[in-house]
Amino acid sequence: MNGVLVIDKPAGLTSHDVVNRVRRILGQKAVGHMGTLDPMATGVLPLVVGNLTRLAQFYTASEKRYEGVIRFGFATDTYDAEGTPSGPAQTVEVSLEQVRDLAGRFRGVIEQTPPPFSAKKIQGVPAYKLARKKRAVALQPVQVEIKEFEILGVEGECASFRARVGSGTYMRSVAHDMGQILGCGAHLHSLCRTAVGEFSLAEAHGLDELAAAAESGNTEGLFVHPRKLLPEFPSVAATEETAARIRAGRSVNLPDLSKAKLVKVFYGQSELIAIATRIAGTLFHPKIVLAGEASLQLAGPQKGG
Repeated sequence: MNGVLVIDKPAGLTSHDVVNRVRRILGQKAVGHMGTLDPMATGVLPLVVGNLTRLAQFYTASEKRYEGVIRFGFATDTYDAEGTPSGPAQTVEVSLEQVRDLAGRFRGVIEQTPPPFSAKKIQGVPAYKLARKKRAVALQPVQVEIKEFEILGVEGECASFRARVGSGTYMRSVAHDMGQILGCGAHLHSLCRTAVGEFSLAEAHGLDELAAAAESGNTEGLFVHPRKLLPEFPSVAATEETAARIRAGRSVNLPDLSKAKLVKVFYGQSELIAIATRIAGTLFHPKIVLAGEASLQLAGPQKGG
């Protein structure tokens, strides 16, 4: 069983919880996720299954889209609604214009300090493990990009928003920092991830839906069609002879694809057999083989792939 599956993660489960459930449902050990989603958050959690777990390396910098609600009036230690309030709640009234003006300060490339309860590591230890032990967490600011950040509405102390961000951006930190600027405190009240890379909420499936499909032996229709994966890489069809060489991890000549550095190699319409990297001209070497006798990560003849 090899493929990519988009799960609509429910609130209350960690990304690892979802991976473990899918392993049990599919009876498949090789399952991984492509981008952690906080336990409180819901929405798009792409999973890679079987040999296609090797595709995860190409999604580390994927753009993400979110919709959520920021609550003003008090901050929390986790920067979200599951945390302990940092102080008593204040009665606040924020206007739509005020919050929209403030949101404008967060658009673009900014310096952001990750939340203390996060997977960021301090001397090899995840920050959240230190925070749970009440130990000091001193995370350094990092550059992130917030490409879109739109305040959709304000009701009482809550502001709803939509955002499109680069990899590594924490909307929890955005909410916390907005509260700091206003002087009233704030936290992320709710969050739904609506897209990761090319994967959207429209094609996501619930865990119950997956379990029912597995029970009836009809899970194939829930997987993303391989042709939709990594749309930024051109696709090329391999002949039987070429496919055999690629499956064995050998270099091959492929059609010229406008000097693309990486290409997806298919055998037939739906069997993704490799991601290949250009060596020179039309000569390509498989960077990873996803099907066949090699089916492994390949070093390749040149550094970096």
